[in-house]
Amino acid sequence: MERRELRAALSAAGVADGYYRIEGVHEPAPTPTDFLFLRQASDGAWETGAYERGSYEVIARHPSESAGCAHLLHLLVR
Repeated sequence: MERRELRAALSAAGVADGYYRIEGVHEPAPTPTDFLFLRQASDGAWETGAYERGSYEVIARHPSESAGCAHLLHLLVR
């Protein structure tokens, strides 16, 4: 799964837009006060985590976009 497919899956599952941010694909404006995210780190790894009170906290690092997408999907759709 890649980021655009993840966005479509989250939308189909009814996950509210303000609950997550997917770098380059879904970046809500204005920025919500807290949300889960998927982004690419400067070293090329993919990170999932939580943004809360103006601070990003990485929960996990992934070797591929696909693995990061799967993790964010799992966090948001249970």
